[in-house]
Amino acid sequence: MTIIDTPSWPALLERQHGMASLAQLRDCGVSWSAVVARTKAGRWRRHLPRVYATFTGPPPREARVSGALLYGGARAVLSHRTAAEEWGLLRHEDGPIHLTVPYGTSAVSQPGLVVVHRSRAFGHIVVASDPPRTSLGDTVIDLAAAEGDVMEARRTLVALLTTGRVGPDHLRQRLLERPPRRHRRVLADAVALVRDGVHSALEELYASDVEAAHGLPAGRRQTPTSVDGFTLYEDVTYDHAGADVTIRLDGRTHLADGTAFRDRRRDNAAELAGRARLVYGWKDLSSDPCAAAREVATVLIRRGWPGRPTRCARCA
Repeated sequence: MTIIDTPSWPALLERQHGMASLAQLRDCGVSWSAVVARTKAGRWRRHLPRVYATFTGPPPREARVSGALLYGGARAVLSHRTAAEEWGLLRHEDGPIHLTVPYGTSAVSQPGLVVVHRSRAFGHIVVASDPPRTSLGDTVIDLAAAEGDVMEARRTLVALLTTGRVGPDHLRQRLLERPPRRHRRVLADAVALVRDGVHSALEELYASDVEAAHGLPAGRRQTPTSVDGFTLYEDVTYDHAGADVTIRLDGRTHLADGTAFRDRRRDNAAELAGRARLVYGWKDLSSDPCAAAREVATVLIRRGWPGRPTRCARCA
């Protein structure tokens, strides 16, 4: 039987974006010698062990995803960064396709093409989707748990939680049901931080590297304030610690007209109320959180905070 005479062949290639496994080729009547001949002629290309691209040129992302799933086997699912891209949590980037497979599967990572993860909780983390992938909550947990250190794990979790695609209560439940092997305590703390009002990775950076690292009081997050009949929200306030101090965290790269107007109203209201205000952006806190901590501590003490800051390991 030839490829052209096989009725299922065109549909198979369309569904798998031009990728086919060796087993599928055999089922369609393609002999090993025919595979070798087409590969040597440059009409096909071996993409992964036992997986062939039936076209020339670099494979697009959809073809690489299909090829990776074929390589991983019938139970393989997208996970980690690739699943996050499918869920819309992260932008698509060139790089290896991440798969999770059950223990006992023979697939191993292929440098530059596929990263294979294994999970003992495999049956509890997969959702029905096309292409198959880990659930939204488990994808977030996997990405954060894969980070090399606890601070990056915490920051990754907060950044993904604050996209609004997955809620902290759902993730807290998933952490209880399926605790990760790495960074378990830190991830639980990060979820609690978001539940307490942290709305962005910049706010997490301020909470961890400025406040917690330097013994400053934990500020109140997203404090409502009334301005001209409108309810606006301050990023961090310290009235509960005895100091009428407001911290503004500006994580935007540009100001939309409505946002700029809202910030001016907040600034004017704070000035009229006699409140102290400090403003920090991502560059300020990521490059020198210790300097920001010194400034915040100085203003807090000046405005009535009875405590004293501490030095962190990075303080000069």
